[in-house]
Amino acid sequence: MPLVVINHRTAYRYRNPVAFGEHRLMLRPMESFDQKLVSAELTISPEPALLRQVHDLAGSTVGVARFTGRSKELLFDSTVVVDHMPLPPFELEGDASRIGAGRFAYAPSEAPDLASAIALKNPDDARAVEAFARRFVLPVGQTHLSTLLSKMTHAIHDDFTYGQRLTGAPQSAAQTLELGTGSCRDYAVLMMEAARSLGLAARFVSGYIYSGSAKAQHKGGGHTHAWTRVYLPDCGWTDFDPTNGIVGNADLIRTAAVVDPVQATPLYGSWNGLKRDFLGMDVDVMIQVEPSSVELAVERTSRSR
Repeated sequence: MPLVVINHRTAYRYRNPVAFGEHRLMLRPMESFDQKLVSAELTISPEPALLRQVHDLAGSTVGVARFTGRSKELLFDSTVVVDHMPLPPFELEGDASRIGAGRFAYAPSEAPDLASAIALKNPDDARAVEAFARRFVLPVGQTHLSTLLSKMTHAIHDDFTYGQRLTGAPQSAAQTLELGTGSCRDYAVLMMEAARSLGLAARFVSGYIYSGSAKAQHKGGGHTHAWTRVYLPDCGWTDFDPTNGIVGNADLIRTAAVVDPVQATPLYGSWNGLKRDFLGMDVDVMIQVEPSSVELAVERTSRSR
């Protein structure tokens, strides 16, 4: 259970002082049994006239900042400490979590709440995406969802070429299939849409990735990361990171889990000035892993003996 310290700094630079409209931030990790927020500090310069926190539809925390006056720079500096608890993803796997030749069907009590996460984002891609997804379903009999989704995660990791792209909307799932390459958010959309094509509820996740061991060499570090969550009846919402071939929440810290990637933009807003005034944007994410309070207590006890 490591303590993970995340510093996320974004700076906008302008040639002349400009005015700023409302900005929204999704930098605060979601509270859950597997990730507990220990502390959170946020510095904004110039200081906003109003700063408040709200919850979105999925329960993620969104910071809303409003400004008066003008400035040549706008800085957001967030530091959070998270007690992260990686857990085995499939401890409760049962017979209910299987799929055959048709679409997966959730229990009537769950289906209405999952409907928006089952609907394809791009219905025109349905045929190509389902053809890809069906590669991981046994031609005869039933396939465990855990097996299907694990194989899909590793296939995207192994068969596609990762390419870092820090700006722009995600590619459609069909584009990624055609190109054979993409960024972490492109992979997340592909897996999300592939799962949905089989009738599974899936969400796009935005957050951070860290190296929980010296052996881990993850892609997607140094900035925000994206992956997918799929709802399994026996296991609940389960994380799948096709960029790194990770099944489960190991080394992954969620800040948002949404049905549409546009809802998970880490930071966005507006400014008012001449187009030529904008000089650029710098984003730096630094992550440190420290021993948990329990580990520190054990270490102190050992030293005192």
